[in-house]
This record gives sequence, structure tokens and C-alpha cells, in this order.
Amino acid sequence: MPLMQYKAMDERGKVALGRMEAVNEADLEVRLRRMGLDLINFTAAKAKSASGRRVPRRDVISFCMQLEQLISSGVPLLEGLQDLRDSVEDRKLRDIVAGMVESIEGGSTLSAAMENYPQIFDNVFVNLVRAGEFSGQMGAVLKTLTENLKWQDEQAAQMKKLLMYPLFVGTVVMIVVIFLMTYLVPQLTSFIVMMGQELPLHTRVLIATSDFMVGYWYAVLGVPAIAFVIFLAVLNSSSALQLAVDDFKLKVWLIGPIYKKMLLARFANYFALMYRSGITVLECIRICEGLVGNKAIEEAAHRAGRQIGDGASISAGFEYTGLFPPLVLRMLRVGESTGGLDDALLNISYFYDRDVSESIEKVQTMIGPAMTVVLGGILGWVIVSVLGPIYDLITKIDI
Repeated sequence: MPLMQYKAMDERGKVALGRMEAVNEADLEVRLRRMGLDLINFTAAKAKSASGRRVPRRDVISFCMQLEQLISSGVPLLEGLQDLRDSVEDRKLRDIVAGMVESIEGGSTLSAAMENYPQIFDNVFVNLVRAGEFSGQMGAVLKTLTENLKWQDEQAAQMKKLLMYPLFVGTVVMIVVIFLMTYLVPQLTSFIVMMGQELPLHTRVLIATSDFMVGYWYAVLGVPAIAFVIFLAVLNSSSALQLAVDDFKLKVWLIGPIYKKMLLARFANYFALMYRSGITVLECIRICEGLVGNKAIEEAAHRAGRQIGDGASISAGFEYTGLFPPLVLRMLRVGESTGGLDDALLNISYFYDRDVSESIEKVQTMIGPAMTVVLGGILGWVIVSVLGPIYDLITKIDI
């Protein structure tokens, strides 16, 4: 359905701008009239505009929370969505809710209407809503989804916390090194060279490094940037390289194990939510494969699904991949034997979430001193290389 960019006016004369899917002008007028708006003019919006700006996760959380409260209070679904459509502040989310209202009025279910907006409602969201429609437990499902979105928001904050601090400290150290090598060291070493005495190896290395960075600064800055762009281009076109890089991310020193625990917590949480809603094990695994965000775990889950489909137990299927740690396998085995697989999966998610929080704090505590040692070593190298020859010269003069 074409996307229209419209300009409309409400009863109080306030102008509203937005985008909405409509078949033609008449269809757009009808849709806007139901929102209490009169169409002024419209143009066809570019296709990429429909998915350009992301809706903030907190707005989606608020939407789910309010919809759950309305449905749990006995308000019909369509009326609840219409109320939310008129109260949502985010323009894109308001357009999406308006489109969902139109789809439901046309005979679609809520899950089918949400499926048209994958940038907001992922496969887990849509499948859980569909399960809630079949079971008649829509309020409970929406409450579960609200809690899950809050958990995703916390996990995203942890991921930023894990990556941003090392990047910030590393950038500061890099700026200091560039300043030393391109400005301070050349001024100091020019005096040493003028003394005319034989220089030690570490001083000659410092001078050569400084000269290279001054003379080829564009290569020092440009080559890594160009190499990174080329690497990304090759990465996007090669599935094998994506798998190798994602596997490396899980094994890289210090950060890799934390990253792996975060992904396993996400996998277990999604799996538990869908399994608890009545979705089959194989379907849960199939959906979770594309939601973890790591090709290595996705491939391992796919192999586990094949093993389970061939008759293996759930724990045996995941053990076959060799990627899932003993804790996950043990909890899966306990969940199978007790009939509480969903509880076992949620326990895995809870344990890893807590472990990740503690690990991130430890890493941040270690990074500061480690970067201080690195920067101190570089400064020590500069000082020894510069002051050493000067001290030798003074000693010879005293003699």
C-alpha cells in the first residue's frame, strides 16, 4: 500500500503533519477523518521514509503498558487502539497505530496488523500476540511483553555500557599518543639530534616513529578508515566471514565471554516467553535464531533444532552444537525432567543477567588502570628516550 505524506487540520484548527498508508486520496481522507482530521493536501512519500526513523523503545513500552491496562479493564481492542492512536505523542508510532486500526477494521487480527510493521514488532512480539489471541489471554501476554521490552531496554543499556567505556578511554589514549608523536616529541628530539652524539636504539625508534607520523599522518588516519570500510563491505557480502567474525566476538579476551552471556540470556528469555505461551519447541528455536544477533549462535541453534527434530532431547540437541556452556545444558536437562522448561530458561536468563552486570563492573574497574599503565609506558618511553641522551651529555661535560 502506498505511503502518503499528509497535511491535515483538526477541529481546533491545529495543523498536523504525518505519514500514513492509503490506497488513494479518498482512502486517505477516510482514514484521517476517523482520527478527527481534515485533509489539506498530500504527496507520495519515499519508500525509505516508512522505516527511516526508529520509534524509541520507551514509547513502545508505554504503548504496550497502556494497551494491556485497557484490555485488562474490559475495553474492546479496537476502541483501546483508537484511544491510544489519539494519545500517542511519537508521530511515527501514531501513524503505525492508525494503520493497525485500519487493518483491524478491515478484518485483520491484532497480530496480523502488527506483522505489517516488523521494524517495531519483531517475530517474538507477533507470535506471542498470536498465541494470546488463540488462548484468550491477551492482557497477560501484553503484560509479559511489557516486562520483556523493559528487560530489552536494560540489556541494551548494559551493552552500551560494555562497549562505550573502553572506546572512550581508548580514544583518549590515542589522542594523547598522536599529540605526543606529532607535536611534543619533534620539538624535544630536534635538540637531541643537534647535539651530534650517538643515540641509543630506543631514542632512534622514537624519532623514527615521530617522523613517520608527522610525514605520513594522512596514511596513519586514512588507511585504518579505508581498511575498515572495505572490511565492512566484504563482511556484508560474505556469510562465511560474518560467521567467523561473530564467532570471534564470542571468544575475544575479556569482553567476549560477557557478550556471549548477554546473547545467551536473550536467547533463553525469548525461548521461555514463547514456550510458555504454547508455541512448539522447534518453532521457538526457529524464531529465536534470527533474534539473537549473532551468526555463530544462530547456526548453533539451527543445528540443535535439526537434532531435536530428528528425535533428540532438547538438552542433547543443544549439547551437540558444542557452543552452549554446561550451565545452560544442565538447566535444560533439569527443565525437561521436571516439566518446567520455561522456568529453567528464565533462570538461565536471570543468572546471566546478574553475572553480566557484575562482569561489566569488573571490566570497567580494570580498564582504567590498564589504560593508565599503557599511557604511563608510552610517556616513560618518551621521557627516557629524550632525557637519556641529555643526561649522558651532561655526564661527559662534568668529566
